[in-house]
Amino acid sequence: MNWGILLIVLLGSLAVGGGIGFSVRRLIDKSRLGTAEGLAKKIIEDAKKEAETLSKEAALQAKDNLLQAKVEFEKESREKRKEFQKSERRILQREESLDKKVDLLDRKENELSRREKALSQKEKSVLEKQNEYNTLVGEARIKLEKLSAITSAEAKRQLLEMMKNEAKHEAAKMIKQVEEDAKEQAEKNAKKIIGLAIQRYAGDYAVESSVSVVNLPNDEMKGRIIGREGRNIRTIESATGVDLIIDDTPGAVILSGHNPIRREVARIVLERLIADGRIHPGRIEEVVNKANQEVESSIKEAGDQAAFDIGVHGIHPEIVKLIGRLKYRTSYSQNVYQHSLEVSFICGIMAAELGLNIKQSKRAGLLHDIGKAVDYEVEGSHAVIGRDLAKKYGEPQEVVEAIGGHHDDNPPALLAVLVQAADALSGARPGARREMLETYVKRLEDLERIANTFGGVEKSYAIQAGRELRVIVKSDKVADEDAVVLSKEIAKKVESELSYPGQVKVTVIRETRAIEYAK
Repeated sequence: MNWGILLIVLLGSLAVGGGIGFSVRRLIDKSRLGTAEGLAKKIIEDAKKEAETLSKEAALQAKDNLLQAKVEFEKESREKRKEFQKSERRILQREESLDKKVDLLDRKENELSRREKALSQKEKSVLEKQNEYNTLVGEARIKLEKLSAITSAEAKRQLLEMMKNEAKHEAAKMIKQVEEDAKEQAEKNAKKIIGLAIQRYAGDYAVESSVSVVNLPNDEMKGRIIGREGRNIRTIESATGVDLIIDDTPGAVILSGHNPIRREVARIVLERLIADGRIHPGRIEEVVNKANQEVESSIKEAGDQAAFDIGVHGIHPEIVKLIGRLKYRTSYSQNVYQHSLEVSFICGIMAAELGLNIKQSKRAGLLHDIGKAVDYEVEGSHAVIGRDLAKKYGEPQEVVEAIGGHHDDNPPALLAVLVQAADALSGARPGARREMLETYVKRLEDLERIANTFGGVEKSYAIQAGRELRVIVKSDKVADEDAVVLSKEIAKKVESELSYPGQVKVTVIRETRAIEYAK
C-alpha cells in the first residue's frame, strides 16, 4: 500500500495539465480516507482493550482494598473487644470492692450504734455520779464552813494568797539561782581570760630604784663638786633644777628632785664631770646642755620604740615624747614605762579573747598613764591629766574615756574596764612591785601556816598565786565526812585572819590506799 501511495504521488507530481492533476488528487484523497478509517478502528480496539485491562485492574484493586479493610476491621474489632473485656473486669472488681466496703460500713455502723448506746448509758451514769458528787461537795462545804467558821469565798481567798506567796518565794529562789549561776559563769570566764593574759605575758621583776644616787671614786671629789665658796654645786643645782645632798654618806652624792627627767640629767652631768675631772661653772653648763639633748633624744627613741613594739601608729609626736618620759618615772619602785607596755600587752590579749578591737585596746593600755609624765608639773590626778592630754592631741574618744576612767569605781565604757583590769594585773602581779612581792610571799606562808594548825593535816600547799589552798590529810585520822567539815573550818579561819583580794579555794584531799603483795 505504501508503494502505491508513493507511485501515485510521483505520478501526480509529474503530470501536467488539469485533468491529470485532478485525477491524482482524488486518488490521494481516497487513499488517505482509507488509512484514517483503519487507524480509527485500531485506536478503538486498543481503547477497548485498555479499558478492559483498566476495568480488571480496578476490580482487583477494589478486591484488595476490600480485603485490607476487612483485615483492619477485624484487627480493630479484636482490640476493641479486648479493651471491652478489660473494662468489664475492672468494673467487676470495683463492684466487688464496693460490695466489701458496703459490708464494712454496715459492720461499722452496727458497731457505732452499739457504742452509742454504751456511751449513752455511761453518760447517764456520769450525770448521776456528778449529781451525787455535787451533793457531797455541798454537804462537805457546809460542814467545813461550820468547822472553820469561814465561808468558802474566804477560804478560796486565803488559798490563793498562800499560793501567790509560795509562787513569789519560788520565783525569788529561781531568780537568785539564775543570778548565782550567771555570776559564777561570768567569774569563770573572767578568771580564764585574766589567767590566760598573765600566762602569756612575762614581765620583769621590780628592783630597788637607784637613779637618785651617784657613786664617787673617793670622798675628796665631794669638795671639788662643791667648789670654791660653793659655786660649782650652785651652778649644777641652778642648771639642772635638782638639789645635791652631800653629807657624811661615804662615796655617794644624793640627787633630790620631783622631776625624774631633771634628776636623770643631773645624774648624767655629775657622772661625766667626775669622769672628766674638770669641774667649773663653764664646763658644767656645757655638759648640762649636752645631757639635755641626749635625754631628749633618748625620750624620743623610747617613745618610738614603745609605739613600734605595741604596733600602734598615728600617735601625735608630743604623745610619743610623753611615753618616752615615762622611762624615767617610777611608781612603787615599778617603772611606769615598762608598766605601760605591760598593760598594753595584757589589754591586747584580753581584747582578743573577748572579741574587742585589739589595736584600740593596746593603744589605750599604752597611753593610760601618760599623765604621770607631767603630774608633777600640772595640778590634778594623773588620770584626768592624761585624759586632757589625749583629747588635746586628737586621740579617739574611746581611748580618751579609757584613760580618764581607768581608776573610777564605775568605769564609763567597756574599754575603760579592760584597761582598769590590765592596770590592776600589772601592778598587783607577783614581782611587779617590791612591796607587793613581799606581801605576796607572806600571804602564801600564812595560808600554809593556818592549814597546818589543824589536826590530821599532813601537808599543805598554797598554789595559783594564793588563790587556792590544797590540804592533804592523813586518811587514818580524818574520815571522808570530817574532810568536808575541815575544809569549812580552814576557810573560816582564813577569812578571819587574812586580808586578800578575791577568794581562796580550800581543797581537802584524803587518799586511801589498799596495798597487797602477790607471792
